[in-house]
Parts: sequence; structure tokens; C-alpha cells
Amino acid sequence: MSESSEWLIYRGAGEPHDGIRRLPAPPPWRDFSGREAGAHTGTGTDVGTDAATGAGVGGDGSEDRRLGAYRHLAELYRPGAEELEMINAALYLRRPLLVTGSPGAGKSTLAHSVAHELGLGRVLRWPIVSRSTLLDGLYRYDSIARLQDVQLAALGAATPGEGGAGAVEGIGSYVRLGPLGTALLPSDLPRVLLIDELDKSDIDLPNDLLNVLEEGEFGLPELERIADRLPGGEAEVLTDDGTKARVRDGRVRCRAFPFVVLTSNGERDFPPPLMRRCIHLELGRPDHKRLATFVRAHLGDDAARTGDDLVTRFLERSRSELLASDQLLNAIYLTDAAAPPSRDRLADLLIQRLDRPR
Repeated sequence: MSESSEWLIYRGAGEPHDGIRRLPAPPPWRDFSGREAGAHTGTGTDVGTDAATGAGVGGDGSEDRRLGAYRHLAELYRPGAEELEMINAALYLRRPLLVTGSPGAGKSTLAHSVAHELGLGRVLRWPIVSRSTLLDGLYRYDSIARLQDVQLAALGAATPGEGGAGAVEGIGSYVRLGPLGTALLPSDLPRVLLIDELDKSDIDLPNDLLNVLEEGEFGLPELERIADRLPGGEAEVLTDDGTKARVRDGRVRCRAFPFVVLTSNGERDFPPPLMRRCIHLELGRPDHKRLATFVRAHLGDDAARTGDDLVTRFLERSRSELLASDQLLNAIYLTDAAAPPSRDRLADLLIQRLDRPR
């Protein structure tokens, strides 16, 4: 293999080899090993729920991927005065924060930064697609699984009380709260909820969110109908954290309104009623200092120094092209870890304008 292709893992030669063993550690933002119980969480604890606050504890590795494995060297998110004011306004007023800006501007990272600094536990994330509905964010009731268990119980294949005919105690086993539903569980401290890329939703979802975000509560009809037959009127349901929580009278009512971050790439306008209920923050294009801090938090000081020229070129191109900062991270990581001979050419291939015709 020639010197110019030594960095290649897949060679396209059609002959099996063990080159995969030479693959270096993944980029910190693509390292999923922290999902193992107690691994790389910083606390050595499993994901759970703090009984006193209701906030998710432990971790699934998402904090390192979002904020950077080297955030002890440099804070990833250093907001300006106006950004700080809007974030704190949303905290004080208990209003959702609508964050708009170009892709890669740090919109979703903001939620992780607030949760990390204020000790609010795991960020609850609801990624929006065109098929998303309000119910997806609130809860899911698995009626088919419950029907199957009832049928098995009728045949004597299930233990009475575990969803058998006439029993209602186990109904909570078939209810799982979504990210929004979990964020509205009563707790002493607010949870952080990231509703990501709301502008990709169906036209009705922004309006459907209004009442829940205004009232801070919602009902589960499946539980409300049988609340008088439940022990103490309570049912134990699953949460988005993977833990269990008790719901009384079939309704979830928040005690501390969650810190809700709605992100948008500006692909559509939102209805005035939603805008009236939100604090709006527009994130501008990052400067050299902020991008360098971004690289340092994820890749460390050495990579930030060797990749400084790529940061400069990225900023120059971003004046006329739509680029995302994670493209810059990819380019610096790969050119540093693999050391390809055609460094600049490879970096340009990785940092392609997002607004070019396809």
C-alpha cells in the first residue's frame, strides 16, 4: 500500500483484511460507549431519577457528545450578553425559549449547557419530524399489548392482577410518557426539554402545543376513566428516562415548569399565539473565538492549534455559503487522526455548502 493511502481503512481491493483494528477511537461526539451502565458518565451511576428533585441522574453519554469531552479546558457555549438575558428571561418567566439560527449554530447545545451548569439532569429530547404529533411527546398507550395480556390471562397463561380481565392495577405497565410528558411530571426542580427542529413539524403541531405549554398539565384518558378504581387513584407508568413515576387521577401536573427549548432552522414561520408564549432568541454566526472554543471543547488544545487554519477558512467560506460547525469538527478530527496526505482537499470535501443545488 502506497504512503498516500496508508490512512485508508477500507481499500476497495475486494480482499478481506483486519484493517478495522487500526481504526482510532471515535470522535467524542460519536462515542456511544457511555451508554453502558456507569461508563463515562462522570458519576459512575446508572441512569435513574433523583427522588428529591425528579430530575434524571446518571447519563447516557449525550452530555459528552453535546458539550465536549474536553469541556474542562474550555466551555463549549459562551453566550453573549443578549443571549444570557434571553435565557434567563425564559427561566424567570417560566416560558419556552424559541431558538432560531442556521444549522450548527449551537441551538440544541444550549439546552445541554443550561442543564449541565444548573445541575438539572439528563436533557429530555424530542426530535420533530413531519409525522410528529402532540401525543408522541406526551405519552403512548400500548392497547394491543394490554389486549394480548388480557387474552392470555383468560386462557390461564398470566398471573391475575398482571393485566388480567377485571384488573386495572397493572394498566400503568402499558403507558409510557414521552419527553414532554416526562418533563411535566411534578418535581422540585425543572427538567430541561429540547423540542428539536420544530419547523419540520406538521402545520398543526405548533398550535397543538399551546395549551400544554400554557397550562403545564395534561390528562391521560385511559387512566382518567378508571382513576376511581385504582389504589389511591394512582397508576405507576414508565417515563422517558426509563424509570417509573406515579400518576394521580389520570393527570400529569408540573410543579416546576420545565425549561423548554424549541429550536428552528428558520424554514417556516410559527403562528402568533405560539410566538406570544415564547421568548425568542436568534443565534448569529459564530466568530473565530467561539469556533476555536467549540473545537477545543470537543477535541482538546492540540487539535484546536493544528486546526486553526481550517477554522479561518471555514469562517471565510461561511460569509457566502451555508455551512455547519459540526462539518468543521469532522474535518479537523479526521485530518488530525488519520493524517491524510491531501489534508486540504479532504477538508473541503467534508465541508460542503449545505445550500448548493442537489
